Amino acid sequence: MGKIIALANQKGGVGKTTTTINLAASLATLEKKVLVVDADPQANASSGLGVNIRQSECTIYECLIDGADVHEAIHDTELDTLKVIPSHINLVGAEIEMLNLKEREKILKKILTSLKDEFDFILIDCSPSLGLITVNALTAADSVIIPVQAEYFALEGISKLLNTIKIIKSKLNPALEIEGFLLTMYDSRLRQANQIYDEVKKHFRELVFKTVIQRNVKLSEAPSYGQPTILYDAESTGAKNHIALAKELISRNHH
Repeated sequence: MGKIIALANQKGGVGKTTTTINLAASLATLEKKVLVVDADPQANASSGLGVNIRQSECTIYECLIDGADVHEAIHDTELDTLKVIPSHINLVGAEIEMLNLKEREKILKKILTSLKDEFDFILIDCSPSLGLITVNALTAADSVIIPVQAEYFALEGISKLLNTIKIIKSKLNPALEIEGFLLTMYDSRLRQANQIYDEVKKHFRELVFKTVIQRNVKLSEAPSYGQPTILYDAESTGAKNHIALAKELISRNHH
């Protein structure tokens, strides 16, 4: 039985998509079967994994709105065990189209539940908002990874997300857990980065991943080549950080 993990933070630019792509590729390299679900209209996770979004006939949009067969939306990547359901710019309007559908918060859950037996991990890249698609992602998920940028206002906005998670737990998905807080864009030379790690650790204790994702130029270059960092430059800090994260996630879940 696979585990569905949403990566969410309504604050943009915290490294959510970078984490999704590279954690997924690292898990796949460690011989897990992984599916990335791109639930962000910007579709950066799709293109970052080498999917040509303009040529994708079937995306998460068609699955959510038209009830398309999810298997037709699953695309291959350069890694055999890593698949992706791409996003589409139409997803921007999907929230309004979904308002009339019954059980509108649970549409994604129904789509993904059928895939749980086929994958070890299903990672959902959420858009930086707390709209209906993100609510769908959190309703479908078993747990949520919250990327936090190592900067002064890191904890700002987290309370909003935690509140949303609390509401979803009470109304839609009682089993939802926080998988962990992940520090991203970490610069160990800055004293402030270390202070922020300590602060996040003080607040959330064992929920904070030991692995931190350091600032790394290869991490930001790789997506423009349509590759996860591990394929672009396996020796880079970014690649090594995400392999460490993948191992930590696996050991937390004893898969």
